[in-house]
Amino acid sequence: MATVQQQGFVEERSKPTRGQLRNADRLRALVQSWFEEADVTLDGDRPWDFQIKHPKVLERAIAEGSLGLGEAYMDGWWECERLDEFFARVLRARLDERVRNPSLVWRALKARLINLQSVRRAWHVGEVHYDLGSDFFEAMLDPYMAYSCGYWANAKTLEEAQVAKLDLICRKLGLEPGMRLLDIGCGWGSLMRYAAEHYGVECVGLTISKEQAAWGQKRCAGLPVRFILADYRTFNVDGKERFDRIASVGMFEHVGVRNYKAYFAMARRSLRDDGLFLLHTIGKNRRGGGTDPWIEKYIFPNGELPSIGEVADASEHWFVMEDLHNFGADYDKTLMAWYERFEAAWPRFRERYGERFYRMWRYYLLACAGTFRARTNQLWQFVFSPNGVPGGYRRLS
Repeated sequence: MATVQQQGFVEERSKPTRGQLRNADRLRALVQSWFEEADVTLDGDRPWDFQIKHPKVLERAIAEGSLGLGEAYMDGWWECERLDEFFARVLRARLDERVRNPSLVWRALKARLINLQSVRRAWHVGEVHYDLGSDFFEAMLDPYMAYSCGYWANAKTLEEAQVAKLDLICRKLGLEPGMRLLDIGCGWGSLMRYAAEHYGVECVGLTISKEQAAWGQKRCAGLPVRFILADYRTFNVDGKERFDRIASVGMFEHVGVRNYKAYFAMARRSLRDDGLFLLHTIGKNRRGGGTDPWIEKYIFPNGELPSIGEVADASEHWFVMEDLHNFGADYDKTLMAWYERFEAAWPRFRERYGERFYRMWRYYLLACAGTFRARTNQLWQFVFSPNGVPGGYRRLS
């Protein structure tokens, strides 16, 4: 009896019984009835249709939920030309709610019982994700290396959208020459570099990625920009250092609900009484529910998306919320632009990363684009002040 082993799955090649065939037919009929609500067809001929390549893929997806579906794609058990549109349609139809995966309940409970984003654990995402290689991200991102949502209101290219986002943040913060800006989770330094070049500010950035810090410090040579390799909780513990402005762009997703209050406390002790703090983060529509198991395992270990209510609850002791801006639909365009660049650059990286990584990264970018297209994920920019801006805050858009 021959066997085939794929990434830990071992399947016996034997002739299925009549009962097994009947069960497989029933499962296929059930899944197809669900897919009809999203205008998706099993083995259809449209770009967003689900192409079955392994007879047990539906059983695996139903049994293991999001994790099983994603791993099955990585293993080549199914194909879809337009994963982005497939996920947008499935999520708009709320088909994800039909499959209740017990692991989601456990992950949500675990996030409340265990500090998945402790100081020790916080460094893991830097090692797994951000330290993949700056040349890889450089091929996928814009020249400023902004790894967060662009602002597409008047932009036609990724470069224009990212510059528009960076300038939008600087204007919302009212940056002026001579100010000091703290960037919590600064990445490769895109915001600090832009703010120093165009607004004449002095910048300090915190990151947990050695690769990002080394690349960013080199690119910011000659500018008043300094990278510090540190977890936010260990920075400025005595509160003696104060900044005129603080920004945090695409980092809050790694903080975790158990640490939100510590995060806002750190921002408050580091901000002048007349300062402003801008928080740019992906968010979810409802609190609870845990992190998607596939994303948590393969892309962002220990990540957790906040809800608006959770941000409000954690920040209200320390700040006045002056402004809230949602442009989550722009993340769809940003992710699709990253995907196009990733595909174009892939021949350079194929030998280094291999086919399974390619399928993982393709799934990541396109599935995430689908979540923003379906509006199940959001992108928010909050502006906070310690005591309320005298006369009121006016957004510059």
